[in-house]
Formats: sequence, C-alpha cells, structure tokens
Amino acid sequence: MNSWIEIPKNSDFSIHNLPFGIFSANSNSKRVGIAIGNNIIDLVACNDLDVFKGLGINNKILENDFLNDFIGLGKNNTKKVREIIQMHLTDDSSPIKTNTSAIISMNEAELHLPVKVGDYTDFYSSIEHASNIGSMFRDPSNPLLPNWRHLPVGYHGRASSIIVSGVDIHRPMGQIMPPDADKPVFSSSKRMDFELEMGYIIGKNSSLGSCIKTDDADNYIFGKVLFNDWSARDIQKWEYVPLGPFLGKSFASSISPWVVTIEALENFRVAGPIQTPEVLDYLKFNGLKNYDINLSVSILPEKTNIETIVCESNFKYMYWNMNQQIAHHTINGCNLNIGDMMASGTISGKSEDSYGSMLELSWGGKKNIELNDGSSRTFIEDYDSVIMRGYCEKDNIRVGFGEVKSKLLPSI
Repeated sequence: MNSWIEIPKNSDFSIHNLPFGIFSANSNSKRVGIAIGNNIIDLVACNDLDVFKGLGINNKILENDFLNDFIGLGKNNTKKVREIIQMHLTDDSSPIKTNTSAIISMNEAELHLPVKVGDYTDFYSSIEHASNIGSMFRDPSNPLLPNWRHLPVGYHGRASSIIVSGVDIHRPMGQIMPPDADKPVFSSSKRMDFELEMGYIIGKNSSLGSCIKTDDADNYIFGKVLFNDWSARDIQKWEYVPLGPFLGKSFASSISPWVVTIEALENFRVAGPIQTPEVLDYLKFNGLKNYDINLSVSILPEKTNIETIVCESNFKYMYWNMNQQIAHHTINGCNLNIGDMMASGTISGKSEDSYGSMLELSWGGKKNIELNDGSSRTFIEDYDSVIMRGYCEKDNIRVGFGEVKSKLLPSI
C-alpha cells in the first residue's frame, strides 16, 4: 500500500498505522489529527472537505481538547474515519492532497495529552519483573507472592499527574527511611527510576455492576501508548506497606502523544507465556492476546547530549494480557469509562538488558550502568532525559508509537 504523501523509511507512522492524537498549529485551537510520516492530517479540515460525508461527525467533536468525544462515537465510526483517511492517502485525486490546511508538518505543531484521563489503574503483570523484585527484597528461592500467578495484581493510580511527552518533571520530595536509621527524614528522592510500560485507553463505557468477559475485552480497548511510570524508589519503599504505592508514584506518569489503535496492531498478535497453574474460568481466554512490540529505553544526559540505550524489551513477555486485566478489573462490578487509562506494569524480559527499570538494571543500586558519555548511573540523575520508544514490524510493515521523552529536573 503506497501513499502520495512522503513517508520516511522506517517511519513509525506508516500508512498501515494512522494513530490518533490532539495537536495545535498555526494559531488554531486544539483538534484531532492523524499522524502520517512527518506530517499530521487535520481531521477538522478533512471534515470541512466532506471527506467523512455520511458519518455525520460534528466539528465540535473534532475541534476538541481531547479524544474522548471522538472515541465516544464508537468503534464502528472511529474505524471508518481511519479507513477513509487511509483510502484518501493512497488516492492521488483526493482533495486532501491539494488542500494546504489539511496537512500540517509535525515541526510546526504542538502535541497535547490525547485523552482526559478519568481513572488510571496500574498493573504488575510481568513475571520476570515481579520475580526480580521478589528476589531483591524477599526470598530469591520463592520470589512471587502467593496470589501472583492467580490474578493480575493492580492498584488505582493518580490520573491528574499523567502528562504528555515533552513535559519535564521535578524530583519529588517525601519521607525516606535512611539505612540504619530509626526514624524517617524529609528529603528529595535519591533513587529516581523509570518503569517501561505500555498504556491502553478504554474506548467504551461499561455499566456499574457489570463484568466484561475476556472475549469481549477487545471491544473496550481503543488503542495503546508508551507509558513511563516514574517511580521514587526510596519514598515508595518506606510508604508502600500496607496499602501499596502512593507518593512514590503519584507525582508523574508520562505517555506518548499518538494513540495507536488496536486495529493497527492486529497483525502483530502473538501467544503469551504459558500460565501455570490454570487460571480461574473468568480469566481464561481464546486466541492470541499478546502483542509483539519492540521496546527500548534510553538515558540522555543534558550535559553531554549523548544518548545510551539501557533497556531493550518486548510487550510480548507479559504474563497477564490486557483482556485478563480488564476481566479482573470488572469482575467485582467496577465500571470503566471512555478515556480511562490502564498501564501494563513494568515490562521486563529474561535477559539483564531487557529489565524495564533502573531498580532491576542496577540490581537495587549495587551495579553501575555505564553510559556512552563515560558516566554511569544506578538511578536517574537531575537533567537526565528518559526516552522510551516502541514499534512493531512484520513482513516489511512497520507500526510504531513514536516516543515518550521527559527530563528530570531538580526538586522545587
């Protein structure tokens, strides 16, 4: 499938992808766009050209601060919008080709948070990550807690501090228990970390009291983003017993701006790990529910501006899949809403270079991670940027997520 618009080789935003996002440019208001190569297709301008004739889409839905109303049109309509744009981008006679207001260079645009997140749940679904943490802090011979292989563990996170790529964060302050101390101190975190995750956005409301089956869960997933679950390990360690993460997590989570639809990822489905013991009936599923998404994390120190890849992992490693997460999330009757964010949990593989956090890479701060500029890290330092990237590739078709990049600034 070829397009008349120029698409650089190995672009994440191929004609097979066409992710949705929110952008602004040329003094125009925020609006819905589709990424293609190094450009953005302005869906407001396309609607003015009657490209979506017959769908009855009001410009108020497209000229919007968030994707929520657009997602609310339902999958049948959002899929048709994507398919129509795909058709026009392969048709030399398309009115989009000659309309300068419909095609915006990414260099001229500002990208914004794609959805208004009402609720956010973070899972803990990589068996390698959970085993590494258990080995470090509990029993290496029996690292998993008794419930881990029976249910996808999760917690309710803070939606208000989810930010888009490019927004910098400050090193958080909080209570820390120093080694060998008998009381905590108030301090800036000394152990700042990233967690490599994927986020997925709920695309359909469910009603309070209802449960979503694993076989129906795909209908509730609009699309996916890269997700950096920033973590202050020393704050987290002191506070997390007995109720779990709080201030060690709630200060910021960064996401990529383009939402790759679940339909664009269809050809990259793969089988996940074998689950033993057998799960309860409501967590059983049919078909391929994991995805072959290549992931990487880089550290970029501001002083030298030399980037180092410190982690290369893959979303296919996840023990618990998205369908199981949704089924478990709703089994008690909890309702989901359009725009809710679910995060996968840290994505680690079996090899050391695939560990999805500095906590694992440095093994609790005991091992130095050497960077290409000659410096080393055990955790993230001030003025380091953390960059996460992800893409799928099969049969010369590439579907990518771009990147999520944020810089760590000193405490305020």
